[in-house]
Amino acid sequence: MGELTDKVKAAGNKMAGAAKENVGRNKGDADLVAEGKAQKAKGAAQDVKGSIKGALGDDI
Repeated sequence: MGELTDKVKAAGNKMAGAAKENVGRNKGDADLVAEGKAQKAKGAAQDVKGSIKGALGDDI
């Protein structure tokens, strides 16, 4: 996967994670809040991966 693909997936995971976290807070569902936070963290990691690929090339 290239830099752009990683960054697009990262953005999707961050948005979905934030939505899950907000719904979880509104419903009082601690498990959903935790799931949302985990998904946002996954998105952040993908974003870093994409940035590294952009700096070093897609072959890493």
